[in-house]
Amino acid sequence: MNNSGIAVLLGLILVLGGCGTNNSNNPANINGTWSATLTDPDSTPAFAFTTSFTQMTGNLVSVTNFTFTTSTPCFVSGETETASFILSGDFSGNVAGAFQLIIKSGNPGGDTLTLQGTVKNNTITGTWTLVGLGSGCSGSGNFAITKM
Repeated sequence: MNNSGIAVLLGLILVLGGCGTNNSNNPANINGTWSATLTDPDSTPAFAFTTSFTQMTGNLVSVTNFTFTTSTPCFVSGETETASFILSGDFSGNVAGAFQLIIKSGNPGGDTLTLQGTVKNNTITGTWTLVGLGSGCSGSGNFAITKM
């Protein structure tokens, strides 16, 4: 085998070797703990929460340790969260793509908070919409989620 063939083979081994690793030390990896701030259209704070994201198979994302850090009558307890990312990236760990997170209230029931935006490295930005049954449980605005 000539030198260029060996170089290509070694490069392929290095690239494939990195595909299955858990890259938790990479700051651009989507896995980890995140902190969100949601603001009204006039930039006043509306909601805040922390959560952990873990990329699953395909576009699915596991959402765990979800906690509102602001008090809200729309989400008292028993929320369920569903998230998805349509990611792209490079071999340097630079992550980018579309993001969606849906939070449904448990108690009281009937309120749904939807966040849609884009992820780029350690920041997710976009818009949010709250549709609900209770007083004050509707609105929209912008959000920023940063990796902690």
